Amino acid sequence: MFKIVFTLITFCLCWPAPAGRTIDNAAVLARKQVPVLCYHQIRDWRASDKQRDKDYIIPPATFRMHVKMLADSGYHCILPDELYTYLVDGTPLPPKPVMLTFDDTDGDQYQQARPELMKYGFKGVYFITTTNISKNKHYMDRKQLRQLADEGNVIACHTRDHLSFNKMQGADWETQIDKPTRQLEKITGKPVKYFAFPFGLWNAQHLDELHKRGFLAAFQLDQPRDPNDPIMTIRRILGCGYWSPKTLDYNIKHDFGRTRIR
Repeated sequence: MFKIVFTLITFCLCWPAPAGRTIDNAAVLARKQVPVLCYHQIRDWRASDKQRDKDYIIPPATFRMHVKMLADSGYHCILPDELYTYLVDGTPLPPKPVMLTFDDTDGDQYQQARPELMKYGFKGVYFITTTNISKNKHYMDRKQLRQLADEGNVIACHTRDHLSFNKMQGADWETQIDKPTRQLEKITGKPVKYFAFPFGLWNAQHLDELHKRGFLAAFQLDQPRDPNDPIMTIRRILGCGYWSPKTLDYNIKHDFGRTRIR
């Protein structure tokens, strides 16, 4: 009986990591959360855009002000490998770390975000929906993705066609995750180690599918982390299109200053 109870406790506190490592979930949860921002479209609003759309559509001028505020305020832009070793091993991060992420392969992320990040020496994480690659003039192509990777940005998986993680079953794991991962690795020549949940939605029952595929971490949106697997439920917040730089700074400090777990 004691052995069974001990095994269950160990399972809840730790999760096997790649290369035989074991993640101490309690230690991950005890570390201060790092602000991770999520952007989608970077374009001017249209008359047809509804208020809820403006959560996901940020005018270029506003985006530029967001990035300038981060730089002027002394934020240091980090990448997923740095965040992973901090959460898992406690490796120190630079002062005021922040991560900038971009979802869905939108071309304006290359045209608008890339030069603005380069201006301040920032790097970003691009979660790619592979069916959108070269889909039309509004999306990035293979050459642009390769260039982003070569410049030190991170290219990561966001499924094939944005199917909700909660709906995946059977052959979906191959179609939505395995094939897109291999495709991105072929384009960039680099391993794909990180995943973002479409719509930010996830369920605990399927997180083991990401572990089995060798992903180091996965990113959701603004939901509590899973205490049994916080490394696969890292929180992000939207860089809303109607937020001023002051509002963004406030939300970074207050939202990630709190401990949020189930």
